[in-house]
Amino acid sequence: MMYTRFIWINVRILGAISALGLSLLLYQWILQPLALPQFNTTRYWGPGDGKDYVENTDIRPLKIMYDQDTIKMLRKHLDRHIDFQNPLEEVGFHYGFNTRHIRPLIDYWKGVYLQKWKVRQEYLNQFKHYMTQVNGLHIHFIWEYPKEPAPAVDYIRLPILLLHGWPGSIREFYDLIPKLLKYTDEDAFGFEIVAPSLVGFGFSSSASKKGFSTTQMAIVMRNLMLRLGYKKFIVHGGDWGAVIGSHMATIFPENVIGYHTNLCVMQSPQAILKTMIASLCPPLFVKKEYEPFHFPILEKYQWLLEEGGYFLHQATKPDTIGVALAANPVGLAAYILEKFSTGTNTSYRDLDDGGLFDMTIDLDAMLDNIMIYYLGNKIMSSMRFYAESMTNKPSNFYMDRVPTYVPMGCIRFRNDIPTPIDWALKDKYRNIIHLDYSNRGGHFAAMEVPDILHQDIVTFVRKLCFLSDCTQWKA
Repeated sequence: MMYTRFIWINVRILGAISALGLSLLLYQWILQPLALPQFNTTRYWGPGDGKDYVENTDIRPLKIMYDQDTIKMLRKHLDRHIDFQNPLEEVGFHYGFNTRHIRPLIDYWKGVYLQKWKVRQEYLNQFKHYMTQVNGLHIHFIWEYPKEPAPAVDYIRLPILLLHGWPGSIREFYDLIPKLLKYTDEDAFGFEIVAPSLVGFGFSSSASKKGFSTTQMAIVMRNLMLRLGYKKFIVHGGDWGAVIGSHMATIFPENVIGYHTNLCVMQSPQAILKTMIASLCPPLFVKKEYEPFHFPILEKYQWLLEEGGYFLHQATKPDTIGVALAANPVGLAAYILEKFSTGTNTSYRDLDDGGLFDMTIDLDAMLDNIMIYYLGNKIMSSMRFYAESMTNKPSNFYMDRVPTYVPMGCIRFRNDIPTPIDWALKDKYRNIIHLDYSNRGGHFAAMEVPDILHQDIVTFVRKLCFLSDCTQWKA
């Protein structure tokens, strides 16, 4: 009897030790913070082997100019008569772009928008545009600073990098930039603004080699800022720009003063686990008025599954859909505008026109964005960024598990995709100085509610300057 009991005690001890060991392995494998990987910051991404590559460090002015032949060719494409198949009855935008409203879109594009293309082109050129070469790539960017005299001698200008996402472009920031450039009596700082076209987007060139992921984009964007003479700067980003900005803050804390975003997204196992735990009793983790931003969790995940099909396609076979869209401007517009509809307000899926003709974002602004993709011929390369970031090794240094110590701030918009709760964010961002919510706005906040986004960026920078001496970072 004693012998049996002895064996049973030892089995329990061994079981406890095994469980403890398994728990430690699980912690190290899934939950333990990771060290920052090493990156090659000078890697060549242009065509060929780059053995004879000598970087041209000139910063050249650029005008967005396209001749009438290019516009005539676009109009010719839009003039093609296509009998689109009728949508299902009462389907709204749930199956994608409702075909009853493609013809009104085409008619407006060619009959109103293209008639004033000269005016739209002047609008796009209202800011100073430049090109330079970085890591073998031609990078396009807006570079602006306040024109008015500073209101006080001790007024300083802080450099800020604005990073767009997909299916956006530099056009996202056209209503935000003037607000950031305006001096105020309330603050002792203003901004010098750099807003680049991401590699493979807009008027920047595309990478010629596999592996150009979000971490590599972060390196190129940081190198661009160094090229412009900014050793210290603030980063703001949304969508892909949020991920890239986060990587910049993590990889280059010696350069990034602070990181602000309108999409504080992270997908670490720990963040997912904490979100699931919080969903069991949300009031313990989130204020009552903010619960709809995060919960109910199953409803949020269902929405992501319903609306995330494009993500999987672009992360696996971007060139196939890229060929179809590059050769078909109507398809390109339908594909992009459907994302604007759902990204602005999920309830727009219930409307036959997707809300596109009665949206807070002006239709001309959305067509400007489409023209940037069409004229730059970048839809395919912009979608390749999904494949490179999700399926290749560089994306999978598990950056969400590498702690970031740079001051971080975020505003969540009610109609944006769900983001982690504060409890989860703090595992990644160890120096969160600002978090806020807005019941107005969605995924394209810079275009939809620029006043709110501008005020939140300024609030974040005020807190930065309160915690540190901002004069050390002046441009």
